[in-house]
Amino acid sequence: MADAPQHSGRLIAITLDEASIDRGNPDVEHERAVAVYDLLEENTFRPLGAPEGPYRLVLGIQENRLVFTIQSEAGDHIVAHMLSLSPLRKVVKDYFLICESYFSAIRKSAPAQIEAIDMGRRGVHDEGSRLLAERLEGKIEVDHDTARRLFTLICALHFKG
Repeated sequence: MADAPQHSGRLIAITLDEASIDRGNPDVEHERAVAVYDLLEENTFRPLGAPEGPYRLVLGIQENRLVFTIQSEAGDHIVAHMLSLSPLRKVVKDYFLICESYFSAIRKSAPAQIEAIDMGRRGVHDEGSRLLAERLEGKIEVDHDTARRLFTLICALHFKG
């Protein structure tokens, strides 16, 4: 049996639901665009029980829940999953705090201190990625790198600039 095409278990498009996600200032919009671009460049994304992909994803927020609306390549609705944002709130907040420390350190600290803060930043990012992958378990299969990129996008959705 031949392997499925490489593109069958991946995202080919991501749309942010403008009805539920406020637009940000130009810096915030740039961060969101970069996060979407990075995610689309390389990802593993397979909704469990869904037909073969590739898939389109519409991300929204509804009643403090992150809504993953998954569509076929043609745009037909496949499934929607809602994840509470509450379990992610603390790690997103910690990530923003450590990022602030990192950017502050870049301007005035020694390289060893910057490197230590950056290691902490990456650790918090990994924690958020693991938590997100756990929350998606049984719904959507993602690999570690895709979970990291999705976490980055979720952070960008929360960033106020």
